[in-house]
Amino acid sequence: MEFHPSQIPISKTFEIENEFNAPEIAAEMVKLGFSAQKGGFKVIMTKDKGVAKKIGFTIMNELNLGLRKTKQERDVRYWIYSHDQDHFAMILISSRVLSSLGF
Repeated sequence: MEFHPSQIPISKTFEIENEFNAPEIAAEMVKLGFSAQKGGFKVIMTKDKGVAKKIGFTIMNELNLGLRKTKQERDVRYWIYSHDQDHFAMILISSRVLSSLGF
């Protein structure tokens, strides 16, 4: 990988503390038009590994389900990295948007 995920332009940032809000965030991403964006989405979550895994898993599953239901392209690229001392960040972007940005 020649770039760090934090270099990807972000259309909207979401902050989440637990996995129970993850379906709402995924639904909003689908509603905004995942592949129609000029950048990606950033989800900032806790650095508690157990909770972060549940959040990431739930967001990816709900996002794929929502994209399939609305007949949108489901080619999603994502990265998870340490955002700061207390948070992980998950970057989600359509691979078509990623390639149009030159990455």
